[in-house]
Amino acid sequence: MMICVGCEWQLKPANTGEEIVQVTIDRYDRIESLYLTTGDRSALQQMNTNYPMQTRMLIEDMLRIGKVDDADINDKLLHFFQDSILQRLLHDVQLQYAEVDDISEGLSAAFNHLKKDLPAMDIPQVYTQIGSFDQSIVVGNNALGISLDKYLGADYSFYRENYTENQRLMMERSMIVPDCISFYLLSIYPLPHVEDSSQTERSQHMGKIQWVVNRVTGRQVFQNDFVEHVDRYMKQNPQASIDQLLREADRH
Repeated sequence: MMICVGCEWQLKPANTGEEIVQVTIDRYDRIESLYLTTGDRSALQQMNTNYPMQTRMLIEDMLRIGKVDDADINDKLLHFFQDSILQRLLHDVQLQYAEVDDISEGLSAAFNHLKKDLPAMDIPQVYTQIGSFDQSIVVGNNALGISLDKYLGADYSFYRENYTENQRLMMERSMIVPDCISFYLLSIYPLPHVEDSSQTERSQHMGKIQWVVNRVTGRQVFQNDFVEHVDRYMKQNPQASIDQLLREADRH
């Protein structure tokens, strides 16, 4: 997949009579970072009290270091991040992402556009977190978590040593909004029987998702044969809805 700088889609202003979506990003990563760099117990209490779902997903689903109610889980979590690379990561994330207003605005615009195509769609709670170079975006319980450790830029030193050039192109700040929309749409429109699907079927389904992402972000983020196939189909079938596109099996 390649990133293109050209823009084909233009976002239209929302009608004044429509509900306007404003996405606010909950900075769970700041509380998390405070605990993991200082061992501050008040920060740990905030993680467990104010962000129980986020903390459970971080510990059990992302880091996979145990259960959130294990007696020694807090010490395990703290010890896990004492690695020098991860300590540097915590610092770099807070430095690069001191402000996220641009991401909030980008998500608001994309979800407003997507809501016009899919009016019954719920808007997820969005939060930021820090993992260990694992999953970029996590979706669950009507929440969408952004792992900022996967978006530190193609030239980030750890990335250069551990990821290919093509992978690093997808690890830029500019990819956060497209990735959020992609993974959220996949959670709503998963490929049926994905375990029995061929690679071609998976790529076709992902092409539909990527075409919609291009549409609602106003950018041609994704360009490949499958996206172009969808683009031709939708131009030939202007009556087809986005919901129909994402639900139907590829037959063209």
